[in-house]
Amino acid sequence: MYNPYSLKDKTILVTGASSGIGRATAIECSKLGATLVLTGRNEIALQETKELLSNSSTQDHSILAADLRIEEACENLVGQLPMLDGFVCNAGIGKMLPLQFYSLDVLNEVFQMNCFVPMLLLRLLVKKRKLRNPSSVVFTASISGYNNVAPANGVYGTSKSALSTYMKYAALELAGKGIRCNAVHPGRIKTPLISNHLLTEEDVAKDVEQYPMKRYGEPSEVAHAIIYLLSDASAWVTGSNLVIDGGRSLK
Repeated sequence: MYNPYSLKDKTILVTGASSGIGRATAIECSKLGATLVLTGRNEIALQETKELLSNSSTQDHSILAADLRIEEACENLVGQLPMLDGFVCNAGIGKMLPLQFYSLDVLNEVFQMNCFVPMLLLRLLVKKRKLRNPSSVVFTASISGYNNVAPANGVYGTSKSALSTYMKYAALELAGKGIRCNAVHPGRIKTPLISNHLLTEEDVAKDVEQYPMKRYGEPSEVAHAIIYLLSDASAWVTGSNLVIDGGRSLK
């Protein structure tokens, strides 16, 4: 059956695959025939993700646990990878903090995981020639780094804005190698990342009202957009930002 979104015979690396959007992306990719390489810090959680993947006799999903904040761990990870058709750069951290409480440690922590690690990991994948021609890289950014500015979200939003900008440079430089680079910009998605102690239930209820569709998104809804960018259906799409926010950016 014809399916331009099929991922059959494609091998895809997903970072941050232990939960949330990363886990949902891995699950949905496996349903469309992909072989997954899952990475993250929590090997037990990665194993739980692996057990949720669809399998066939030709697939051999794998787990490579790694702390991507450590450069040597990134190098070891890349050294163990098979040739890739897709790379979903999803690992990231959230941080809500009013600007008067910023510190260099906080800035380093958030920018390292949300921006610097993706930049360095892609460098290694290209340098070690682990990405096929053609292949697709998808970065998980955020509407916080696009046009949805909110109090106490400056560090996170700015780090995601930097990631989105980097994506464009990567798309330009790697196009000649057949490597497409794009980013998805989710609104609030029902994942552990959005849990924090600064928002009360009343705050959350008010925030939900800012979404024309009157709800937060599901991880699978972002995963389906990522699949589009991984698949041959988007073969002529690179350097693009895909907003998935239930209409939040309309307000």
